[in-house]
Amino acid sequence: VDKPKERNEPSFIAERPRPPRLERKEPSFIAERPPRPERENERSQPSFRQPPPERQMTPPPVRDRGPPPERQMAPPPVRDISPPPVRNTERATSRPPSRANSAPVTVRNDPVRERRSAPVVTGRAADARDIWDLSPVLVQGGSLETWSFPSPDVETVQVRLETQGRPLSSHVELWQGPNNSPQQMKIYLQDGSERPFNAVIATPRGSNAIAVRNVANLEFPVAACVDVDYGPPLGDRISQRKARLVQGGAVHSVPFDSYVSSVQILLTTDGRPLNATIELLQGPNTNKQVIQVYTEDGYDRPFFGMMETPGTGNVVRIVNDSPMEYPMYASVEPFRIGVSRNGNKDEYSESQSGVDQGQAAW
Repeated sequence: VDKPKERNEPSFIAERPRPPRLERKEPSFIAERPPRPERENERSQPSFRQPPPERQMTPPPVRDRGPPPERQMAPPPVRDISPPPVRNTERATSRPPSRANSAPVTVRNDPVRERRSAPVVTGRAADARDIWDLSPVLVQGGSLETWSFPSPDVETVQVRLETQGRPLSSHVELWQGPNNSPQQMKIYLQDGSERPFNAVIATPRGSNAIAVRNVANLEFPVAACVDVDYGPPLGDRISQRKARLVQGGAVHSVPFDSYVSSVQILLTTDGRPLNATIELLQGPNTNKQVIQVYTEDGYDRPFFGMMETPGTGNVVRIVNDSPMEYPMYASVEPFRIGVSRNGNKDEYSESQSGVDQGQAAW
């Protein structure tokens, strides 16, 4: 029988003898070295740590140049300070010698180049036709014309737009300060000569300007005239006893007879914004005049205007474009009865008392 072989234990299990601990010796360079003996033949070296010797700087010699020569200054040229000649703004021109008996004609200044300043409000009310006696400004298609009224005494301004029988499409805005348009109107007329645009704009608290922009083509110029209005306040020009409450989104229509030559319209609110459309119809769906009005405060700046209504079958329709929360009050009354634009009277010449009051307002 074979005996099992004896297993030799590995050598790393047996304890190995530890080597003897060596004593640490200090290195030889740590020991102090003896001082170096001085040699007799060795030269003494200079020490660079000592500051260098100070140098004596001598100032340069001063040159005697003497006093500077005197400069001869020429006297300044004499300017002519005499006042400029006075220009005659109004000149009288007479006709050729063949018509010597005729009176001279006074020529006004060009209103396009020279703007008029607003006068102080004094006097009584003027008729709407009197404003056209002033020099109207011709606003070409696509151009803009402005009139400034800086005086706080100017409370109302009258605007009149007219053409020579052509259509009219313009925007009228009230400016008060930079980037502030409290009142805006978009106007369309089928015939600017038969039905011109007349309106009175409230301009409270001064620093106001009226801007008229002709949005039509170049072939459709517009004659504009803007002047101070001397009438009573806008709320007193029409009796508001018969004012109609027009809710937001509602329509109010008023027909007129053939003898009514013009009507007056007043739109107000209780201080809320006003956004309405005024249409003059003559026949089914035939708009002769359309005015879109927007006002920030319908109580402070109401809309007051006059529409010419020649012919028969005229109807004024007012639409409140605001929502239900913004109602307005509309007053529509005859302005002239039986009196044409040129002042001729027909068979209906006897006017009512309310019409006489309306004529005084213009």
